[in-house]
Amino acid sequence: MNPNQTVEDESHPSITAASRRIQCLSLHLTPLPPSQPSPQLNMLTCAKAANKLEVDKVSLSTYMRGKNRDIQEKIIEFFESRPDLQTPVGVSMNEHRELCMRQLVALVREAKIKPFRYVVDDPAKYFAITEAIGSIDVSLGIKLGVQFSLWGGSVLNLGTEKHRDKYFDGIDNLDYPGCFAMTELHHGSNVQGLQTTATFDPVTDEFIIDTPNDGAIKWWIGNASVHGKFATVFAKLILPTHDSKKVSDMGVHAFIIPIRDLNTLQTLPGIEIHDCGHKVGLNGVDNGALRFRSVRIPRDNLLNRFGDVSQDGKYTSSLPTINKRFAAMLGELVGGRVGLAYASVGFLKISVTIAVRYSLLRQQFGPPEQPEVSILDYQSQQHKLMPMLASSYAFHFATQYLVQKYSEMKKMHDEQLVADVHALSAGLKAYVTSYTAKSLSTCREACGGHGYAAVNRFGSLRNDHDIFQTFEGDNTVLMQQVAADLLKQYKDKFQGGTLSVTWNYLRESMNTYLSQPNPIIARWESADHLRDPKFQLDAFRYRTSRLLQSVAARLRKHSKTLGTFGAWNRCLNHLLLLAESHTESVILAKFIEAVHKYILNSNIFRLPCAYFLSF
Repeated sequence: MNPNQTVEDESHPSITAASRRIQCLSLHLTPLPPSQPSPQLNMLTCAKAANKLEVDKVSLSTYMRGKNRDIQEKIIEFFESRPDLQTPVGVSMNEHRELCMRQLVALVREAKIKPFRYVVDDPAKYFAITEAIGSIDVSLGIKLGVQFSLWGGSVLNLGTEKHRDKYFDGIDNLDYPGCFAMTELHHGSNVQGLQTTATFDPVTDEFIIDTPNDGAIKWWIGNASVHGKFATVFAKLILPTHDSKKVSDMGVHAFIIPIRDLNTLQTLPGIEIHDCGHKVGLNGVDNGALRFRSVRIPRDNLLNRFGDVSQDGKYTSSLPTINKRFAAMLGELVGGRVGLAYASVGFLKISVTIAVRYSLLRQQFGPPEQPEVSILDYQSQQHKLMPMLASSYAFHFATQYLVQKYSEMKKMHDEQLVADVHALSAGLKAYVTSYTAKSLSTCREACGGHGYAAVNRFGSLRNDHDIFQTFEGDNTVLMQQVAADLLKQYKDKFQGGTLSVTWNYLRESMNTYLSQPNPIIARWESADHLRDPKFQLDAFRYRTSRLLQSVAARLRKHSKTLGTFGAWNRCLNHLLLLAESHTESVILAKFIEAVHKYILNSNIFRLPCAYFLSF
């Protein structure tokens, strides 16, 4: 193309409309150099450059990323050095699936990074690996989680030594790609309502796995459609009895079921595998559906940590009831929820970084006869982005605390700590993923039309993250679990019970805050006082305590006429507000604690702390 020719040039009538369009697009991609320097094309200095805040980036990065910084950098450097493993824009679903498997194999076998070894022994390191992997390709991060945290984690956490000995190496080196088959077409959040059955046959010493109806088909199972060779399948354990009922339902248990031939990858007899097809996002993950028709597996394939069956069909367990066994099983699987909360913060960090950097460089309008100004200098843009920037720090420290408590739980196996982590992970997973989902759209809008370009990642980030609000527990259901736990703690307080670690402030709050006037309206309003972190935390906790007291009173009132379920439903929005308020209090407390730990009387975190309050 002639560099002196422009799209307005009409001296060539042979140029068709299509040619002119192509020419125009080429000029967008490769602009013509200006014939003479133009001040409007030069990068203008940010209006606030004179007041630039100097931050010790190395010190801050070391503090935030801690001892796992090196392995994260190793992962990023490995994938940056391998263009063949980078995910192109617009990749097809089938190509993306195969690419994700190649990426995972390269990570384990070429980069020599084996996440499975850290799932139980060093969860903080495992989650740091998943955060770095998620920044490469979110589908890869989810596929890694399915393999090591869900399939592998179920073997480690629900099985016994014989299962670890048999499967650990194959899971670790990817010889045994696997699935986590819990969700069914008709049952997701209500795991106790699962309909798949595992009936013990004492004659052959086997379990017979059956899908009794279409609603019991295992659905949305990651790794199932293409790559999985095994599946941990959750099913009702049915034992034969000698009474009039003939059988006894022992509740939901987990079973290891081979689904494909290890060598040929052909589907095994009695198993049907279907592809769930193209999704809104995460199309590098091969989600599938599984149906079982009288599939027989050895008795040893029962993951028997919390319940076992002898050869003669006798059931034994250290836990006395179905509900206690079910709670213990789910407690061991909470790592997936912890990982999602942690990973969601990574999405927020990426999107806010892109939006803030763009806003610093993008210049629009300004005072008359003066250069245009950075759009980040506009108050409206600051109000969009600064709360999200602050929240990314707050969520980082809150989820770090969650990982710390989860690591302690894995070492101590304390019953109260398990319950504490269960409730804390439910609140943070629900709150953080909901906030991030909204923020991804806001960041895209803050970047105007350029934010709509696929290469800028907002579209893929938003689509890939959207399901985070649903899997590992629907957010509304999880927030109800938080509210229920708070009410239990409230009841224990007045009956002399022991409050768990995370909720300890409720004892003080119910003794102190509720006997005092509202701290917002009853105390002085000087700037120093309003900026005081202790006052801010007191205000958040006062709100939670008032909500807790008021919803407890409403539940008591309505339960007399509506029953327990009806009263809960009547107060549901109030309960969700309580859970959200409590979760915000925990996040703020951990943020303040981390700031004070890092440096006292410093301006580094003052802006984020103040903006965190403007949720």
